[in-house]
Amino acid sequence: MIFEKTFGETVRKLREERQLTLREVADALAIDISMLSKVEKNNRKPTKQLISKFAEYFDVSTKDLIIAFLSDEIAYQVLEDLDLSNKIFKAAEGKVNYLKNKKKSRV
Repeated sequence: MIFEKTFGETVRKLREERQLTLREVADALAIDISMLSKVEKNNRKPTKQLISKFAEYFDVSTKDLIIAFLSDEIAYQVLEDLDLSNKIFKAAEGKVNYLKNKKKSRV
């Protein structure tokens, strides 16, 4: 799966590729049509449970949809401080390594 588009755009593309209406998908997932519309427009964040429902319904990897969602979160935050983006990514990478090592030492 390509992660250049936002989570909402990815969901909309999956729906449109299958020629499904908002109502059909919303009904199948037992959510309100306006909620689905907001998710597709990136005006509402989905829960992990909803992300799993999307993955199951569209028969795609839950992991891929989680990556699409979380990368949006990071991208939006970094966008606010573009001049610091390289430093932010480097610091985040260091923290991930630190936390992985810390977690290993507990086991």
